[in-house]
Amino acid sequence: MTMPDEIDPAETLLEAADPRFFARPWIFVRGAPAMKFLPPEGPPEIAFAGRSNVGKSSLINALLGRKGLARTTNTPGRTQELNFFVPDGYGGETTELPPIALVDMPGYGYAKAPKDQVDAWTRLVFSYLRGRVSLKRVFLLVDARHGIKPNDAEVMGLLDKAAVSYQIVLTKIDKIKAPAIPKLIEATAAAIAKRPAAFPRILSTSSEKGVGLDDLKAEIQSLAD
Repeated sequence: MTMPDEIDPAETLLEAADPRFFARPWIFVRGAPAMKFLPPEGPPEIAFAGRSNVGKSSLINALLGRKGLARTTNTPGRTQELNFFVPDGYGGETTELPPIALVDMPGYGYAKAPKDQVDAWTRLVFSYLRGRVSLKRVFLLVDARHGIKPNDAEVMGLLDKAAVSYQIVLTKIDKIKAPAIPKLIEATAAAIAKRPAAFPRILSTSSEKGVGLDDLKAEIQSLAD
């Protein structure tokens, strides 16, 4: 809880955010099924990770205001590449806005996928995490209905070991009852309290209802400056 005389970092980020940043047209530029297909390093990259069916593609579409940009599917485990999205050019009044790339990472934890396929995804994902200098933060998506699962904790351990900064984003927050939300956030905060690479502020979102999107946008924009 923030005391009256304290500065709320979330409010500070919201005040500093430029509404034009996400109002730009965004495009899909590349899907990388292996490290050799990654685009050249350049602008800051923000990656989205999470269990299959956690709502990564839906959240990216909601952030960018494009329903069909990131592919959504009812079949968990369908995303098998690192998918890169960037603003489509810089012209007119938005010329001074900083460049950035959003990366939709393959989902993990889908038990029905063939083992060799799962192993290939895992190698791709963590090779990218360990070796990408332009990667500024991973937003680790956690389904609010289920909380942190063992495979989420395993991924957090790998991110800690690789010293890659990550931040928890609770998805589908509209699917749980309001009185349960503070307890969920408290439990999530306790789970990451001693993890060295975990960013302490937890975000709560709903792609369907638009909840928390402004906070997430402001957080992302702060990483591009």
